[in-house]
Amino acid sequence: MKKQILGVLVIVMISSCVSPKVYKDLESKYNTLKDQNRELSSENDALLKAKSQALNDLNALQKEYDETLAQRDKLQRDYNATKSSLDNLKASYDALEKNSSASIAENAQKNRELLAQLEAKEQALAAENARLERLKKELEDRSNRVAELENVLSAKDAQMKRLKDAISSALTDFEGKGLTVEQRGGKVYVSMENKLLFESGSWAVGSNGREAVNQLGNVLADNPEIAILIEGHTDNVPYKGSGQLSGNWDLSTKRATAIVNILRENSSINPENLTAAGRGEYAPIASNDTAEGRAKNRRIEVILTPKLDEITKLLDDM
Repeated sequence: MKKQILGVLVIVMISSCVSPKVYKDLESKYNTLKDQNRELSSENDALLKAKSQALNDLNALQKEYDETLAQRDKLQRDYNATKSSLDNLKASYDALEKNSSASIAENAQKNRELLAQLEAKEQALAAENARLERLKKELEDRSNRVAELENVLSAKDAQMKRLKDAISSALTDFEGKGLTVEQRGGKVYVSMENKLLFESGSWAVGSNGREAVNQLGNVLADNPEIAILIEGHTDNVPYKGSGQLSGNWDLSTKRATAIVNILRENSSINPENLTAAGRGEYAPIASNDTAEGRAKNRRIEVILTPKLDEITKLLDDM
């Protein structure tokens, strides 16, 4: 008991000597990575919202097109009825021309009125036809852009599914050893529990963990258009290791960085695609009230996101 108390006192004294500058640098890096993660989430939400707005605009345009088409058809019917009346009046005019100059004058006036009405109907019909053609073209253009956007999104989803399947296949040997691969929200999540990667309180990757990370890196090397975020997570048990660490947050960051460093050994992976982040105990996936839950919370998550430049350009053009 005395030795344990003495060890705790030594840890407290060493921890108090950690430079505030080191702490602030780590805190700044965490905040930066947190902001980047928030920006990516916001960008994904904005793209989904923009797609929904584009579909709403398309539906509104389709409704306006249908209404204009119905109005054009009504004008056509009115035109046909007016023309029929004019033809009948012309026939009457020919019959009455022999009998009465007064009737001829009356019919002539009616003919002029009907001709004026017919001309107005023709002009209105021509204007509606022109407007209908413009709406039809705009509707076709919008439909094509929406279809193109849906095709790009579908291709991205298919790309991420292929990536998930390739990762699952590459890491088959580690199934049941604290490793899971899943696809959700357009991203692929590779979760590795710490029992596969690290000893307790350490950020040094063991041989089995290094093998798993290297096999994951081989798949990622074949997918250069994927952004790779490595997040370190801990349980809520306070860190009691050496004075090299300030706590769980620091430990999670060092573990994430250790995974990044292994991936960087693969020269085919672009370092610009890699981001390391420490989440500490603040993003649990299970209850910390049980040993099983705490084991699940102690993990590394590799979050793979497709680059959305092409989708952003399509939305800007809509």
